[in-house]
Amino acid sequence: MKERRRGAELEAAILDAAWRELSERGYGGLTMEAVAERCGTSRPVLARRWQGKAPLVLAAIRRQMARHPLTVPDRGTLRTELLEFLDKASDRATAIAAAFSLFASEYFSDGVAPKDLRAALTEGETDSLTPVFERAIDRGEADPARLVPPVRSLLNDLFRHHAIMNFAPPPRSLRTEWVDAIFLPLVKPR
Repeated sequence: MKERRRGAELEAAILDAAWRELSERGYGGLTMEAVAERCGTSRPVLARRWQGKAPLVLAAIRRQMARHPLTVPDRGTLRTELLEFLDKASDRATAIAAAFSLFASEYFSDGVAPKDLRAALTEGETDSLTPVFERAIDRGEADPARLVPPVRSLLNDLFRHHAIMNFAPPPRSLRTEWVDAIFLPLVKPR
């Protein structure tokens, strides 16, 4: 007889099942019943943890995102660290694409805006680029006066746009162009 899963183990299994359902059927095709069946549990077990399909899907996507942290250690140069950050973001792009595929679904029929979805997905995450920028300023590679909010968010904004529009991460060559041709010239000390 199979041992019953409980607590964190059960929750992880449910979220993995929800992720597989989302990946295979999309948000519109995902049902709580299908997730429960795939996981080998019951719908009431899911209902005790999540108040419906949308919160369950958000939790499943957040679990996938957590598997690909964006933290970049000190590599000695701003360019190297930015490229590593974008590489890590590319590893996470599948989860990002799934999240933003919700844009075309009934998820937004209740007046929820895309910015609300983004806030729900990133709640509790730390900004991984701030330490990169701080190290670059300390090394003299970036002018703090030029790292204004729109510039600080530029690489994330470019990446997000590409992932949403293509349901895929940008190719490495494009990411390198963003860093070399756009970002570094914007922040370079005069």
